[in-house]
Amino acid sequence: MRYLGRVCATMLMLAATVCLAQTQHQPKKASKPEPTQLDLFNYVRGKLLALSPSDGINDNLEAAFDQDNYVLTITQPDGRCEIFLGAIDANTAIWEAFDPSDTYHTREDVLRLTMTSLSGRKARICYDNHNLVDTSIATNHVRLLFSMPKANAVPKFTDKMTTAMKKLVALAGGNADKDPI
Repeated sequence: MRYLGRVCATMLMLAATVCLAQTQHQPKKASKPEPTQLDLFNYVRGKLLALSPSDGINDNLEAAFDQDNYVLTITQPDGRCEIFLGAIDANTAIWEAFDPSDTYHTREDVLRLTMTSLSGRKARICYDNHNLVDTSIATNHVRLLFSMPKANAVPKFTDKMTTAMKKLVALAGGNADKDPI
């Protein structure tokens, strides 16, 4: 009986050694690299254009990025806005739905991401179609517009866009996402 016990103990030790050797030699899965600033911009640009409202007023016609100055420029039918990513507080991201319809025109609902500037800084400057500064638009916040029906068709869209914008803001030197309490 002792002989059988020794054989079983030896087999158990051998099996444990083989298992340990196998786990030590298996290559570890490489972690996914963090997206670059250009990767993040391309994601944001793609969604701004693909999920753009198509009402002739809130359409995102083009989006461009100045990597040297961290400026995101969004062109719409009535002009363009330059968004200063380094002046944004990432903790202020808020999503809201609104109806851009007016008395004469019914429009599809728009999903809007709003982010506020850091104290004392301008988050954006907007220009009309004549390249004149539009002083009627507040400079202390940024708004990105998306078609509600199109955005609802993309799984976890708001979570992914919020993450991309917060990372872009952080890379640009804006206030990174953190819990203030």
